[in-house]
Amino acid sequence: MKTILLTGCTRGLGLAMARYFAKDGSRVVACGRTPSAVQAVGLELGSPHDVSVVDVADDAAVQAWARRVLDAGAAPDILINNAAVIARNAPLWKVPREEFDLVMDVNISGTANVLRHFLPAMIAKKRGVVVNFSSGWGRSTSPEVAPYCASKWAIEGLTQALAQELPSGLSAVALNPGIIDTEMLRSCFAEGADSYPDPGEWVRVAGPFIASLGSKDNGRAVSVPI
Repeated sequence: MKTILLTGCTRGLGLAMARYFAKDGSRVVACGRTPSAVQAVGLELGSPHDVSVVDVADDAAVQAWARRVLDAGAAPDILINNAAVIARNAPLWKVPREEFDLVMDVNISGTANVLRHFLPAMIAKKRGVVVNFSSGWGRSTSPEVAPYCASKWAIEGLTQALAQELPSGLSAVALNPGIIDTEMLRSCFAEGADSYPDPGEWVRVAGPFIASLGSKDNGRAVSVPI
């Protein structure tokens, strides 16, 4: 049984992946920030899955989560850094500092926190795949989403550097999931999001694609083929 570690599991793509990998026979170890939503996902998935309340931007909380998870079982076979937030659409100079900082804290620092506390166990096991969620806005830009673009361009660079640091047997990839009709997309596109696949449609392609990633893909910037 593979262990899939997944952040941001309570909505959108994260929830779709949690359901997919649980149904596919993997053990899902996941987290989210909202207690009621985490409880609902935990009840839905049931045993042997493990869903916890963790704010990935809180390094101490991630450390405690990793310690509990790793003490109880195997290191992740696939680590998926999916948790992310976006600021409200606005020109950069009109984005309040607290909104800008939250995007950086969750999207960049949150990714680094999870890697800091789970990667050593994966390295000790000498195998595993890190999938850091990027975006089309990690490889291109648009107006009024500058903080999100900045965070995802950072994920691209962080992942490529990490790939150069990992020992043989491990890999790190930056994944562009494509344009999906999620709550986050609706905050940017409004009703225009309707024309894109929903998470359930997306994961039927994305789930097998993510599961197929391996050491051959180390350092690649990949996209879900939808």
